[in-house]
Amino acid sequence: MKHYPPRTFLLLALVMGGCMVGPDYKPPKTQAPPVWSGVTNSAAADTRLTANTVELAQWWTRFQDPKLTELVNAALRTNLDVQLAESLLRQARATRGKDAGGLWPSMSVSGAATRTGALSGPYNNSVTAPAVLQAGAGALWNLDFFGGTRRQLESDDAAIQAARENIYGAQVTLVSQVALDYFQVRSAQEQIAIAQTNLQSEVHTAEVTRLKGAAGFVSALDEANADAQVATTAATIPPLETVIQQNIFALSVLLARPPAALLEDLSRPGAVPLTPPEVPVGLPSDLLRRRPDIRAAEANLHEASALIGVAVADFYPQFSLTGSLAYQNSVARDLFAGPNGVYSGGPQVNWPIFSGGSTISNVRLQKALTDAAYISYQKTVLTALSDVESNLVAFTKEWDHREALSVAVVKNRRALQLSQQLYQAGTEEFLTVLDAERSLLASETALAQSRQAISSDLVSIYRALGGGWE
Repeated sequence: MKHYPPRTFLLLALVMGGCMVGPDYKPPKTQAPPVWSGVTNSAAADTRLTANTVELAQWWTRFQDPKLTELVNAALRTNLDVQLAESLLRQARATRGKDAGGLWPSMSVSGAATRTGALSGPYNNSVTAPAVLQAGAGALWNLDFFGGTRRQLESDDAAIQAARENIYGAQVTLVSQVALDYFQVRSAQEQIAIAQTNLQSEVHTAEVTRLKGAAGFVSALDEANADAQVATTAATIPPLETVIQQNIFALSVLLARPPAALLEDLSRPGAVPLTPPEVPVGLPSDLLRRRPDIRAAEANLHEASALIGVAVADFYPQFSLTGSLAYQNSVARDLFAGPNGVYSGGPQVNWPIFSGGSTISNVRLQKALTDAAYISYQKTVLTALSDVESNLVAFTKEWDHREALSVAVVKNRRALQLSQQLYQAGTEEFLTVLDAERSLLASETALAQSRQAISSDLVSIYRALGGGWE
C-alpha cells in the first residue's frame, strides 16, 4: 500500500472532500392522474383500450405488416435526424471530458535557443555571442476546494443525459412519422381502388343510359349526367396518385435515400395495416418514466440547477499549486547540470473581491434559468398528458365513426343495386341512380379514410406514450 506524507494526505483530503457550493439537485415531484380518462369514460372504448402495461419499444410490429417493419428498422439505422442527435451526444461527452481536465494538474514543457550580439567596428560589424540554450517545465493544479468544477461536471452529466434522451425522442418521432407516411400511401392506394371499382359501375350505367337514350326512353340530360359522374369519379384519382408519390418521397428522405428510391417498391398497391383488437396504454405514471421529452426536460432542469453552484463558486477564493523548473546554458551537454537550474513553486490564492456586481448577477441569472427550466418541465408534462388524452379520444371516436360508416356502405351498396334494377326496368328515374352512385362512392371513400385515421390515431397514441425507443 502506498503511504502519503501527512501534509500530502491532508491536501488530497481537502481537495477530494471539499465542499460543493450551490443547491443539491432534487428531482421535481409531479402528480399524475391515476388513470386515463379516455380509457374510463367511454364504454365503447373498454373493449379496445385497457390500462394494462405493454412493451412499446417496437410497437409497429403489432400492426403485423412486414413492409412497415422493414421501413421502420431501416429508418432507425440511417435517419439523419437520429444521426444528428447522436452527434450532439458526442459533443456533450467531449465537453464533459474537456471540463474534467480541470480537476487534474496541467503540465507544460518549453525550450529555446537564442543568440545575441553587439554591433561594433567602423562598419558596424556584429560580434556574435554563443547560443544560449534554455529548457524548462511548469505545472499548475487548480484545487477545486469549493466544488465549482465538480458542479460543472454535474451539469455536463445532466447535459449528456438530455442529449441521450433527445436521441430517444428523435427515434420516437421518426418511427411514428414513417408509419403515418406509410399509412397515407396505403390509404390513397385503397381509395384509388375504390374509385376504379365505382368507375367501372358508373361506366356501365352510362352505357345503359345511352342505349335507353337511343331508344327514346330517357332524355339527353340523363346521358349528360351519367357522363359527368364518370368524369367526376375519374378526376378523384390523379390527386390520390399525387398523395402516394409525395409520401413515398417523404419516406425516402426519412430513410436518408434519394426521393425516388422507394417508388418502385411502394407503388405496388397494399392495404392499410389493421389495428390490433386490444390496445394497452398503461397508466399516466408510466408516461413520466418513459417519454423522452419529459426525461430530457428533467435533465435540462438538473443541468441548470448545477450551474448555480458553478456561479456561486466565483464568490470564493481559488487555490492552486504551481511549480516551475528552468535550465539555461550555452553548452548543450551542460544544460541540465545542477548549477544551471532554477526552480520555483508553492501555493497560490486568487480571490476576486470586486467584480462590479457581475458575479451576483450571474448567480441570479442561473437561478432564473433554473426557474425557467422547471416551468418548461411542468409544461412538458402537462402537454404530454394532454397529448395522450387527446389521441385516446380521437382513436375512440374514430372507431365509432368507422362502425357507422361500415353500416352506411352496406346500405348505400344495396340502394345502388336496387336503383339500377329499377332504372333498367323503367320504373325509376336516372337521378335516383346518380344519387346512389355518389352516396356509395362518398361512403366507401370515407370508410377507407376512417380506417387510415384509426391506424394513424393509434400511431399517435404510441408516440404520445413515448413508444419507439429502447
